[in-house]
Amino acid sequence: MSINFVEELRWRGMVHDVMPETEETLLKKSIAGYIGFDPTADSLHIGSLVQIMILMHFQRAGHTPIALVGGATGMIGDPSGKSDERNLLDEATLERNIKGIKAQLERFLDFNSKDGNSAQLVNNYDWMKDFSLIDFVRDIGKHLTVNYMMAKDSVKKRLSAESKVGMSFTEFTYQLFQGYDFLHLYNEYDCLLQMGGSDQWGNITTGTELIRRKSGGKAYALTCPLITKADGTKFGKTEGGNVWLDKTRTSPYKFYQYWLNATDVDAEKYVKIFTFLTKDEIDSLIKEHQENPHLRLLQKRVAEEVTKLVHGQDDLDNAIKASAILFGKSTSDDLNQLDEQTFLDVFEGVPQATLPISELENGLDMIGALAAKTGFLGSNGEARRELKQNSIAVNKEKVKEDYTISASDLINEKYVLLQKGKRNNYLVIFE
Repeated sequence: MSINFVEELRWRGMVHDVMPETEETLLKKSIAGYIGFDPTADSLHIGSLVQIMILMHFQRAGHTPIALVGGATGMIGDPSGKSDERNLLDEATLERNIKGIKAQLERFLDFNSKDGNSAQLVNNYDWMKDFSLIDFVRDIGKHLTVNYMMAKDSVKKRLSAESKVGMSFTEFTYQLFQGYDFLHLYNEYDCLLQMGGSDQWGNITTGTELIRRKSGGKAYALTCPLITKADGTKFGKTEGGNVWLDKTRTSPYKFYQYWLNATDVDAEKYVKIFTFLTKDEIDSLIKEHQENPHLRLLQKRVAEEVTKLVHGQDDLDNAIKASAILFGKSTSDDLNQLDEQTFLDVFEGVPQATLPISELENGLDMIGALAAKTGFLGSNGEARRELKQNSIAVNKEKVKEDYTISASDLINEKYVLLQKGKRNNYLVIFE
């Protein structure tokens, strides 16, 4: 193989544990490897983007990526890294979630590769749904001892004296189910490698052990570190919740802003993990950033690369335009080009007032718009002074005292943006 997959991940800081002989095996021949995705929602979030990047690197290195959506294991719940048991999902919810995740994965992986390593998408519910409990316990459960299963960190932590919750039998069986997934893929797809986050090491090695004991075969494992932020807050979380890969949940503008607001320390890590820039390109970019940190070149490049990867060039262009609106040299035309959700995202947290649409029938005078009707400015006198000093803008266009706001000024048929100077924004909503 011309590309050393493990070494590529290693210099990017994406290897935590790797089973002996894994690297050598991957260099000898093209193999199939898989990562499982938990269908807890109908969209993945950026925490799952790490695993997607690994599968993309795997395919670029000439191997066959298998994305497993856990329709069956999603009904149980993975205890790894969890302090308590989560709510179980019903079949209808799981089916909807799986459909959404499949559609997302198809944007990142090549399912029609001309190089003979087309990605595969599988759902473990397909092979688990007809497996009876008796058959599973007899054919699979007998190969692994309770002692072996209890030695896993994910189990030990939940059974320790510090745990207030304990572990149900349902969760305890999870590693058997995941181990069987690996065995099934080994038998049916000649899959030799399972990859995942470092918290999955116990579940993954259960699979390699099951393959050894039941089939006498040799399989491999590789995990990547769990992504952490320098300030101790959780990666992929904002005050508003998860950062999703679905633009209806997290707009491309907010998605772009998340990466743009990364610290220097985090941006140096992200540029290696979440982009396909080469080592030389990254080293050069980091050096340039360190020489001019105020320009935030690293954050901008990461934001551009990841937003383009997830949402495409058009959404990236719109996100960049939207980002320039608050403090950049934008125009009323730029405002009118924003869809309503992006417009609201840009001006989230900006003070606002709601007025009846009838105020625009005869035109709303500027003194009323600035003071009496909205309270944006403290008094009519202050409004007049600011207007005379040419510091007031309506939808980014400077106006005088004789200007009247009409229906033609409405953005998305509802909003008018008032500004005093460059940084004082106020949103008027007409309903």
